[in-house]
Amino acid sequence: MNGKNRPPDDAVAVPVSSGTPHARPQLGSHLSLENVHGSIDVPHHQASFWEQWRAFVGPAILVSVGYMDPGNWGTDLQGGAQFKYDLLWVVGLASLMAIFMQVISARLGVVTGKDLAQCCRDWYPSWTRWPNWLMSEIAIGACDLAEVLGSAVALNLLFHIPLIWAVIITGLDVLLLLGLQRFGMRTIEAVVLLLVATIAVCYFIEIFVLPQTQPRFLEIGHALITPHLRQAGMLYVAVGIIGATVMPHNLYLHSALVQSRRLQKDDASIRRALQFNTIDSTVALTVAFFVNAAILVLAATVFFGKKSVLASGGELITFSPQSDWIRVAYLTLAPLLGTAVASTLFAVALLAAGQSSTITGTLAGQVVMEGFMHWRIQPWVRRLITRTLAILPAVLVIGIRGDNSVTDLLTLSQVVLALQLPFAMFPLLQFTSSRVRMGSWRNGRFLLIAGWTSAILITSMDIYGLPESIRTAWHLLIGG
Repeated sequence: MNGKNRPPDDAVAVPVSSGTPHARPQLGSHLSLENVHGSIDVPHHQASFWEQWRAFVGPAILVSVGYMDPGNWGTDLQGGAQFKYDLLWVVGLASLMAIFMQVISARLGVVTGKDLAQCCRDWYPSWTRWPNWLMSEIAIGACDLAEVLGSAVALNLLFHIPLIWAVIITGLDVLLLLGLQRFGMRTIEAVVLLLVATIAVCYFIEIFVLPQTQPRFLEIGHALITPHLRQAGMLYVAVGIIGATVMPHNLYLHSALVQSRRLQKDDASIRRALQFNTIDSTVALTVAFFVNAAILVLAATVFFGKKSVLASGGELITFSPQSDWIRVAYLTLAPLLGTAVASTLFAVALLAAGQSSTITGTLAGQVVMEGFMHWRIQPWVRRLITRTLAILPAVLVIGIRGDNSVTDLLTLSQVVLALQLPFAMFPLLQFTSSRVRMGSWRNGRFLLIAGWTSAILITSMDIYGLPESIRTAWHLLIGG
């Protein structure tokens, strides 16, 4: 690479359409996730569809788990319980916008050879590195808080471990990730795929096998294609569903994960990489949509129209907008459906969601640290630090306020994510819409309109819901 093609900073990207192999950038570049960068071979662009698909499938599966985390579970359960199927169109719209943003994120990584954090470091003024990195770290910590709570609640429900001890036990997943990373990206992708499949199978059984939950497909289809927000309270829950959808760390992560494939940089290879990453994103996030839709449909079928339920132990559980819907669902599915397996399947799926999100959250933390700051630490050290920072507030608040504070902690995590989200979405769109940065591979008219519309709508929804979320978070922090 000659000097005139170099970016203005010290991180070097392989130039667009350079025709040079993408396996290893030149000396002076700083790779994120170096141990898996370019580690998976891809066939020639003239190879068969299935041969190429097998090579490219995977990164979007890792990203998709961020759309099935406990934050999404809470909002989907609440939406179904309060409004039946009427907010299903919101789940569909949120999933569609997520597909657009992840396709664009993958596009940035394939074309520039950089992830979003590296691009922000190289193409924005140097003074922005520290604040951008710190905001990203805080957002990843907030995501990890939600994952801690999801896994801990699942352990508490399945094995009756006190919640505060279940939170501490989740710190042991450091060992899980350390073991997985030794076997490479394909192993991580396979494990996450297994966890996602576990979630999907549990909900398939809940909805289609258990006779008490047979959904009404005509009513579901009608709700999907007739958007409205006529009832009081629907707008706020819709904001929650959309606000919990696009996670900022996923945009950093996806642009890095696509570089685990050893790409050629000729036009035909880039075109095929973009096509297959688009397919990968669309399929994986469509599965995430079905999981989220299944959560809402289950809640609508079981809880809608009911004010309270007598749990198995004789406890009367009253439903309200402030209910801890994850715990309510576990406690009431068994008596409502007449079988204990319903609650067990729910908790197993929740544990799988928490653990799969844990893996991708750690990878995202490595990407932002290495991309923004060029710092490298051992993955297990990174995981230990992130998980400790997530466990401490959870242990503190649960120890002081008890198990009922879980919903408030989830709300606090969503506040932090909402604040950081625009700082990830708008740079992504700015870079991928630029001819200077992307050349002929910049966003076309469709992606340009879809991407900016999605970013503006998601940000607007987050801003609209922010005051209420801040009030709830303040209530949590001051203990009022």
